[in-house]
Amino acid sequence: MSEATITDDARLESERPQLLGLAYRMLGTVADAEDAVQEAYARWYRMPPADRAGIVKPGAWLMRVTSRICLDELGSARVRRESYVGEWLPEPLPDASLFAPPSGAGSPGADPLDRVVREDELSTAVLVVLESLSPAERVAFVLHDVFAVPFGEIAEVVGRSPEACRQLASQARRHVAERRGGTASRQQHDAVLRAFVAAASTGELGGLVALLDPSVRLVSDGGGLVSAARRPVHGSDDVARFVLGLMAKFAAITTLSTHETADGLVLAFAEGDVVGTVVTAEVRADRISELRIMRNPEKLRLWQRRPRPPGG
Repeated sequence: MSEATITDDARLESERPQLLGLAYRMLGTVADAEDAVQEAYARWYRMPPADRAGIVKPGAWLMRVTSRICLDELGSARVRRESYVGEWLPEPLPDASLFAPPSGAGSPGADPLDRVVREDELSTAVLVVLESLSPAERVAFVLHDVFAVPFGEIAEVVGRSPEACRQLASQARRHVAERRGGTASRQQHDAVLRAFVAAASTGELGGLVALLDPSVRLVSDGGGLVSAARRPVHGSDDVARFVLGLMAKFAAITTLSTHETADGLVLAFAEGDVVGTVVTAEVRADRISELRIMRNPEKLRLWQRRPRPPGG
């Protein structure tokens, strides 16, 4: 292999983190993102050398191909999730820095609507909202608002006109803004979650109920691999009792630690060195409006690599 080929391959491989971030935002799990990106690279290397040589911007080519693969995957994923055991949740990340957007990416301008997901775009809360979009809306939104891809190039991915893609991204942006409007600041979120941990640790039902919105919703994802609530739990009283039941069941065999993530402060429960449960929360008006419990071990792989924080 020539030195030029090695250099070209290294330059091409440097695109992988950005492509993984793109695919994760579109598909919601790291494993699916890795598969999509790997397929894009496979298609690149399957091309005849002469065809590869004619591509001026290999990184842009890989982004378009990865996006098309994700678009196809989003369509089939909805069918597969009909047979998913229990509730499906996006994979929570212990560290968002790996999938941070490239410097300068994202829509320009000072309009808060255009920057609605800049601070928490990798949070499970935002990914849950993105799940409610159509595949074409999600692809257009992620490509334009996060990665600043022009609508002309997005049109090549989704098979629609640039103006239609502009409308798709605009509709998605409004939907995200509406769903995320009213959520607490990071400081408020973390303060409520710390109070939640303290109340749950005491076992006092009233104190816990006071921190929950009356219409709070708890969702648990075990993927059929571990025990988890098959259906959402609704209402402050039922959710509080459910949480206290879990605390009583696992307190003797697990250790609790808190971590700063794209979701703000999250809770991780570990048995020995194995993290088996990660809890993220959505806070509105100083009360928890949604709790998401990830127990599916296939979506906790990255948490097993995370070093134990000092005092955690």
